[in-house]
Amino acid sequence: MIRDDIKAALVTAMKGGEKETTGTIRLIQSAIKNRDIEARTGSAPADDDALVVEVLQKMVKQRRESIEMYEKGNRPELAAAEAAEVAVIERFLPRQMDAAETAAAIEAIKAELGATGMKDMGRVMAELKARHGAVLDMSKASAAVKAALA
Repeated sequence: MIRDDIKAALVTAMKGGEKETTGTIRLIQSAIKNRDIEARTGSAPADDDALVVEVLQKMVKQRRESIEMYEKGNRPELAAAEAAEVAVIERFLPRQMDAAETAAAIEAIKAELGATGMKDMGRVMAELKARHGAVLDMSKASAAVKAALA
């Protein structure tokens, strides 16, 4: 499980004296704990790793947006710190689908659902997220689905 990998990495980072890595992993654990608390009110997730991957993807997205803002604001030192956090977080994410795999998955779903135009984009996106949400950047996938249905 990804949670176990995160705990083991925290112990290793603490023993190795890696302060930045230790801090980032603690942020990850905190975000996961917050998500667990939110999930208590709803239904329990079917797959714990899916919940953790969702949290990690959200953290990476937030940091990439921050990097962009810092670069625009001419703050390279802050952008570098955020990039270092992204590198630590991405160690725990499963390998992401490349463009060819994404296109193949979209075509398979499109054929299966009989999707022909933009009116079917919502159905295709929902199915794509259900099947491949953990290994796919949905913002990039959205553009690919739009291109495939156009």
